[in-house]
Amino acid sequence: MGKLKGVSILLGWMLLASPALASNVCATDDLGEEICLEHPAKRIAALSPGATELAWAAGAGDQVVAVVAYSDYPPAAREVASVGSHTRMDMERLLELQPDLVIGWVTGNPTEQLVTLKDMGVPVFSIEPRSFEAVSNTIERISILAGTEAKGFAEAERFRQGIADLQGAYAKADPVPVFYQVWDEPLMTVNSQHLIGEMIELCGGDNVFGQLDRLVPRISAEAVIAANPEAILAGGMGEENRHWLTRWQAFPSITATERNNLFFIPPSLVQRPTPRMLEGTQLFCEKLEVARGRRP
Repeated sequence: MGKLKGVSILLGWMLLASPALASNVCATDDLGEEICLEHPAKRIAALSPGATELAWAAGAGDQVVAVVAYSDYPPAAREVASVGSHTRMDMERLLELQPDLVIGWVTGNPTEQLVTLKDMGVPVFSIEPRSFEAVSNTIERISILAGTEAKGFAEAERFRQGIADLQGAYAKADPVPVFYQVWDEPLMTVNSQHLIGEMIELCGGDNVFGQLDRLVPRISAEAVIAANPEAILAGGMGEENRHWLTRWQAFPSITATERNNLFFIPPSLVQRPTPRMLEGTQLFCEKLEVARGRRP
């Protein structure tokens, strides 16, 4: 009887404990740290415009209570309380909003502020997607922590399949030497290890600065002239601001200028690691097709 009683007590404890155990949600962030919550997050702070978009993509938009400057997509994000910029958060305001999950940006947010949040017991899920697959995977992990797996996994797969379709469409495209301008002053580009570098490669582009060591290297106008790209693509300080391309019109010796292959790409479609990169990649590929069509 004693043995049976012990088993009964054990079973009873397991039944009582199992709901709490089942409610725990865990995901490993891009720093390799496992973040576990006792229940899915209900109050999320997204500390970069990209993190904001990814939270919405994961189906957790209604749970976002704090964002930072330039979190302008989707439009509903503009109505959420701002807690400063991604480079300097208003910690007092952030803590007032009582987030039960913070989505941080590994190389974009101040490390000391993220450490402070962790020291105060606030769960920080740090992200830095650097490939198309990482974008899908990040959406899935956020959806797990937010309890929105059905929406998040569906969106991640939509993005994954869309990229695969583009890869198939441009797998045999003729190479186009490309310079992508990520910033104007100082002049900056990306190397082949950057997510935008992966976009260039998918579209059949040959990144003329792909071999450089830094992910986002500084370069000179003289280096661009020497590289002689066949196409130059750039964003700007806004979605309709094309002035970054104007400087290259002064260099007719560059093949891209000679053939009028100076193309504007809305920066939010390319420079944020979110599902909208599918639209940006499609546009990027279309521009390179135009360049191919202008060959003598």
